[in-house]
Amino acid sequence: MTFVWLHAIWFATWIAINQDLTPLPAFDPYPYGLLTTTVSLESIFLSTFVLISQNRQSAWADRQAKLDLQINLLTEHEVTKALALLQAVAVRLDIDLAGMDDLPELTQEVAPEKVLEDLGHEE
Repeated sequence: MTFVWLHAIWFATWIAINQDLTPLPAFDPYPYGLLTTTVSLESIFLSTFVLISQNRQSAWADRQAKLDLQINLLTEHEVTKALALLQAVAVRLDIDLAGMDDLPELTQEVAPEKVLEDLGHEE
């Protein structure tokens, strides 16, 4: 909000000076061509800075998403191995796994290439 307040004061001062409401001499008579040019130039720079900032944030978000995907794939691999190990222990101890209908699907390895393909990545 500091930015907005500073600009409001700046515009009010500019208009007051150029309407002869102050002892300072007017330098930009109505319709304030110099003020219009200055504000237009400032808006060009501000929009450029906003776009640059958005591009940087987007690049950071992309890197973060790739890292999250790698961590999730690693976690999936580890959980799959742990389930396979638990299944082997259950078989060895002769524990009935009849209620675990989805166990074969859960113990299948997930191929990272397939996940990336499903997400639409070309990597």
